[in-house]
This record gives sequence, structure tokens and C-alpha cells, in this order.
Amino acid sequence: MSRLHMPKWSGYVVLLTIAAAVVLAAALDPAIIGNNFPDQFASFKKTAIDTDSTPYGGSKPFDKLERDPSLKRLYAGYAFAVEYNEERGHYYALIDQQTSKRVEVASQPGACANCHASEAPELIEQMGWETFCKTPLKELSGKLHHGTSCVDCHDPDTMELRISRRAFIEGMAQRGVDVTNASQQLMKSYVCGQCHSEYYFKGENKLLTFPWKNGLTIDDIENYYNEVGFSDWTHAETGGPILKVQHPDLEMWSTGIHAKSGVSCADCHMAKIKSGDSKYTDHQVRSPLLAGMRACKVCHQRSEKDLRDRVALIQDRTAGLLKDTEVALIDAIDAIKAAKQAGATSADLTKAYQLYRSAQLRWDFVSSENGMGFHSPQEAARILATSIDRARQAQLAAVQFNKKID
Repeated sequence: MSRLHMPKWSGYVVLLTIAAAVVLAAALDPAIIGNNFPDQFASFKKTAIDTDSTPYGGSKPFDKLERDPSLKRLYAGYAFAVEYNEERGHYYALIDQQTSKRVEVASQPGACANCHASEAPELIEQMGWETFCKTPLKELSGKLHHGTSCVDCHDPDTMELRISRRAFIEGMAQRGVDVTNASQQLMKSYVCGQCHSEYYFKGENKLLTFPWKNGLTIDDIENYYNEVGFSDWTHAETGGPILKVQHPDLEMWSTGIHAKSGVSCADCHMAKIKSGDSKYTDHQVRSPLLAGMRACKVCHQRSEKDLRDRVALIQDRTAGLLKDTEVALIDAIDAIKAAKQAGATSADLTKAYQLYRSAQLRWDFVSSENGMGFHSPQEAARILATSIDRARQAQLAAVQFNKKID
């Protein structure tokens, strides 16, 4: 159809399309919405501060591989053995992903952008779910401009909390949970959990999937992965299949005392701040340890020192158990390698591989979670105890092969 014969209303369609695009771009930019919520936006901008640290985390980046060289062996053959840094704040969600060496050494799918770019939901609507997920991340990079933004958690028209990520909705639906029926209190955790959760890329189209069909515990998740026969990579030293866990914060929190008491993620990590005669939600999302334990004091009538000491006790114990677990895992790796050098085949090592995979999965579940055990101390200890046991069983299974040939 020539321009001369285009219908008169076509120009209005073009204008409306352009207007819609402008409105969308404005909604994605936190600075635009921030004009109406100056206190919240001012606090959000502080997530750019990357000099604050806690004994086991914070927003100050550091090289985890340098601090704990065992990680290079545990992740041998996977991108996390190349670079693994402590995460910075929400301000850097997209920046740090785009500059990560892991993106360079491995061909990352577009699914990775789901929680690192506010443009993801709109691109999914334009491209379709499967196309978005399987498109190489590098091909999408020119369309990604904003990391974490207001619209990821808020409806831009009403500012009500909302779930904007499809994978979370589908993951909850697998468990029979309709997120549209969630209470306001639950939504204060769900909006966080749509990204702070374990996931994997399903099938050739790399569909972002939450492994929650059987439940949220590590045992449920392992059973799911066993049912679908999924592994992330083959360990470079042992030759066995391995799973990589990604920040299972919602899953760990769900088993803890705070979740069972109705305390949400935002209650602790985005505690209210008084401003004049009113209060607003602190959007400098961070550990309560970096905010004067303000959130803790709402419920716990203790001194700040007592509260900090309690956190330190839990986290120090968990960190100690993690180190013990790493020792057991490394011993198992060495035993499996020795068995292979002695002539063991993959079939000979089936039992050792299965036990080791289960052990490392559990270690990684606690190690990759952001609370160093605090979100669910008893569950973290239980998981690591099982991990140590299975790592030692894997070691024994490999050693027994060596004894057979001796």
C-alpha cells in the first residue's frame, strides 16, 4: 500500500505506538517514577554504594575464588571457576552481569536477563517467551538499559506490589499457588523471590524454570532434578554430572522461623524509616547489619550488641560447617580422581558420582544463599550435615574401587 492510499487513521496508530513506547521507557526509568517518591528514590540510589560489607557479605565486591581457592576445584569446568565475585547492590544488577567474565567464557542465553534488566517483561511480550529465553544474551544487550527498577516490583499505575516475572508465577503454579491471591504481607517476599531463587534453563530453548514442582526444600529440588535428569555441567576433575545452585534465598527463608512467623523479606531488608510525621520504606535494600539492626529491634527488645552477637554466632557456625563440608568434598574429588587414574570407568563410579552430586548440591545451596545460614539456621545445619555424610560416602565408594583392583 502506497503512502497516498494509507488510511487516515494509520497516522494515529503510529503516534499512539510511539506514545506507548515513550510511556514505557519512562516507566522503566526509576528516576521518572522517583520524582513522585523522592524519599524512596533517594534511598534506592544508595544501592550504588559498594563500600559497605559484613563479615560474610554486603555490597563491597571481593573475589570469592581468591578468598576461598577450594571453589576453583569445586566448580572445575564451569564458568564460576573463572570468576565469582560478591554481589553488589541492586543498582549494579545489569552492570555487573554485562561486565562479568562468565558471560565471555560461556554463551549465556537471554534468559539470564530476566532478573538483571527491567526491559525483560516487555521484550518477552514482544518476542515471545521461548524466543526471548533462547536468544543469545549478547544479541539482547543493546536493548537492555535498566537494571533493577521500580516496575520490577510495583505496578507503575497504582504502585501496588506486583509479580512481573513469568518464571516465578509458573514456579508457584507448579505448587498449586496462585500468586494473584497472595496477601500484602506475602507479596513483600514474593516480589523478592521472583529473582532471589534457584532456577535452571530447561531444554534447548533455555526456558527459565524454577524447580519447585515438588516443593521448596533442597530435598524437593533434588528430587525434581533427578526426575527430569538435569545437570548443569560435567565436573572437569571427576567427570561426574553436577548441579549449580543460584541464590536460593526464598527457599531457605521459607523453612526458617521468620517465614513461619509471618516476617517478610522487606520487613528485614527494607525496614521503615521515619521522615517528619510519616514513614517510608527504605529502598536501600541491604543486610540489617548495615542498617543499625533497625529492622530487628521492631520485634526483638534487645540491645544492638546482643542482636549482632546472635547473628554472628549463627553465621560463624554456618561458615565453619561450610568449610568442613568443602574439605569432605575435596577429599571425595581426590578419591574419584585416583579411582579414574587406576582405571575406573564412569559405570564403575556411578554410585560415587550420584553421592558426590547430591553432596555438592547441598553445599552449594547453603554457600550460594545470601544469609550465611541466618535465614534458617537449623535447616542450613541439617543440609550441611547431609552434605558431609554423602561426600564421605562418595569418597568411600571411590576408595573401595581402588581396593578391588589392589
